Amino acid sequence: NICTESNFCCRSRIIVQASHFEGLITTIVGYVLLAVTLIVCHGLAALVKFQRSRRLLGVCYIVVKVSLLVVVEIGVFPLICGWWLDICSLEMFDATLKDRELSFQSAPGTTMFLHWLVGMVYVFYFASFILLLREVLRPGVLWFLRNLNDPDFNPVQEMIHLPIYRHLRRFILSVIVFGSIVLLMLWLPIRIIKYLLPNFLPYNVMLYSDAPVSELSLELLLLQVVLPALLEQGHTRQWLKGLVRAWTVTAGYLLDLHSYLLGDQEENENNANQQPNNQHARNNNAIPVVGEGLHAAHQAILQQGGPVGFQPYRRPLKFPLRIFLLIVFMCITLLIASLICLTLPVFAGRWLMSFWTGTAKIHELYTAACGLYVCWLTIRAVTVLVAWMPQGRRVIFQKVKEWSLMIMKTLIVAILLAGVVPLLLGLLFELVIVAPLRVPLDQTPLFYPWQDWALGVLHAKIIAAITLMGPQWWLKTVIEQVYANGIRNIDLHFIIRKLAAPVISVLLLSLCVPYIIASGVVPLLGVTAEMQNLVQRRIYPFLLMVVVLMGILSFQVRQFKRLYEHIKNDKYLVGQRLVNYERKSGKQGTSTTPPQSSQE
Repeated sequence: NICTESNFCCRSRIIVQASHFEGLITTIVGYVLLAVTLIVCHGLAALVKFQRSRRLLGVCYIVVKVSLLVVVEIGVFPLICGWWLDICSLEMFDATLKDRELSFQSAPGTTMFLHWLVGMVYVFYFASFILLLREVLRPGVLWFLRNLNDPDFNPVQEMIHLPIYRHLRRFILSVIVFGSIVLLMLWLPIRIIKYLLPNFLPYNVMLYSDAPVSELSLELLLLQVVLPALLEQGHTRQWLKGLVRAWTVTAGYLLDLHSYLLGDQEENENNANQQPNNQHARNNNAIPVVGEGLHAAHQAILQQGGPVGFQPYRRPLKFPLRIFLLIVFMCITLLIASLICLTLPVFAGRWLMSFWTGTAKIHELYTAACGLYVCWLTIRAVTVLVAWMPQGRRVIFQKVKEWSLMIMKTLIVAILLAGVVPLLLGLLFELVIVAPLRVPLDQTPLFYPWQDWALGVLHAKIIAAITLMGPQWWLKTVIEQVYANGIRNIDLHFIIRKLAAPVISVLLLSLCVPYIIASGVVPLLGVTAEMQNLVQRRIYPFLLMVVVLMGILSFQVRQFKRLYEHIKNDKYLVGQRLVNYERKSGKQGTSTTPPQSSQE
C-alpha cells in the first residue's frame, strides 16, 4: 500500500490502528471536532444576533462538552492511573513493558478493561481516604480538594459552568498528584525492598499452581471467607481513623501545627472569658488567621447556611517551613506504611501456607490475603484484651470463659454448616450435573472432596441468598433467626435441631437413596452389567428431573386452583362476611356481634 497522504496523517493512522480501538478513538475525535464546530457556529450566531440559533447551538455544545468530560473523568483518568500503577509495579512481578505489550496485542479489550478497573479501584479508595481525613482534620485544611459529601457539590453543574481550560488544568493536577502518590507508595518501596531483601521479590503471580490444592478452591476461599470478613467489619475503618488521628496529633505537637491541623476549639472555650488577657500573648507568639485566604473562602462556601463557620487557627512563626516539614513527614510515613503493607502480610502468609503446601509455590494473592487476615485477627484480639484490662482480672477471666464457650459453639456450627453441608452439596452437584456431562459411561468418575467442598460453599451461599429473597417458608424463617441471633447470642441447640439436622438429612437421603436403588435393588432384577452401570450413572440426574417435574406440576396445580377460585368468585360471589373466630371448646366464651361487610 502506497500512502498518498501527508506523513502526519500516515503516522496518525498507524497509531490509531495500533491501538486496536479505531472506532472508539475516531468517535472521540469526531465529538471533539463537533464541539469545536459548535463553538465557532455559536460565535458566528452571536455576531449576527441569531438568538434562537445561538441558544440551540449553546445547548448542543453543553451536551457534547459534558459527555466528553464524563468520558475523560470516568474513562480516561482511571485508565491512566491503572496503566501507571502497572508500569510502576513491573519489578514487583518480574515483568517488562514487552510482556505488557504482548498481553495488550493478544487481548486488547480485556487488558484495557483490567487496567481501567484497577485504576477505578485506586481512585475510589483514594477518595474514601480523603473523606476519612475530613472527619479528623480541621475544616479548611483540605480546602484545595473537592468535598464529595458537600450537599452543594454538583459535578454536572461544574462541568457546565467552568471553562474547558479549568477542567484541563484540574485534570493535569489530578494526574500529577495521583501519579506522585503511586511513585511514593509503590515504585519507591519496591526499589527499597529489592535493595534490602533481594530474595523477597518478585511476587509469584502465575496462573497455575503446583500445589496440592486447586486454584479455584483457594480463590473461592478468598472471595467467600477472607474478603467479606475484612470488608464487612467496621473495626478496620475505626482503626485507620484512630491511626490518622494519632499521627495528626503527633505531627501537630512536633511541628507546633496542632491548631492548624485539628483546631483549638477547647482552648477557645476555656479562654473565652480571658480574651483581653490573651491578646498580648497572641501578639507575641502567633498571628491569628481568621477568614483569610482561599481556604477561608472555600470553607465559607461549604458552611453557608450552617451553624458552624470557619474555624480559626493559630499561625506559628515560620509557617511555610513547618508546612514543608509536615509534607516531608507525611511522605516518610506513607513510605513506611507502604513498606509494611507490601512485606508483612506476604511474609506471614508465606510462612503459614508453607505448613499446608510445603515448598510448592502458589499465587501471591492468596498468601497476602491469608497474612492480612491473620494480622487483622491478631490486631482485633489485642484491642479486645486492651479494652478488657481496666475491668480487672476476674472480669477478664469471665470474658475469656464466655468467649471460649462461644468459640466452641461457633466451631461446632462451622463444622456442620460450613463443612458437612457444603461437602454434601458439592458432592451431590458433582453426581447430578458434572459427572454425567463430563465423564463417559465407559470411564470411572474421580471425585475430589476438596474441590467439591469449595464448590459447595459457593452453592450454599447462592441457595441461602435465593432462600432469603424468596417467599416465607420454614428454611427462610430459620436462617433469618440465625442471622438475627448473631455469633454472640448463638443458639447451638436451635441451629442443630432446626437447620443443620434437616438439611443434612435431606442431603444424605438425596445421596444415599439413589445409590441404594442403583446398587442394591437393580442387581436383584437380573439386569446386565451395562444396564447396572447405566442406572448407577444416570439415576441422579433422572431423579433430579423427576423432582423438578413434580415441583413444576405442583406449582401449576396450585396456579390452576387459584385461577379456578378467582373465576368462580368473579362469576358467583355475591358478598363477603367477616365473622369472629371462636375456638371449639367446652367452655362458653363471650360472643360479640360479628361485623359485616358485604361486597357485590
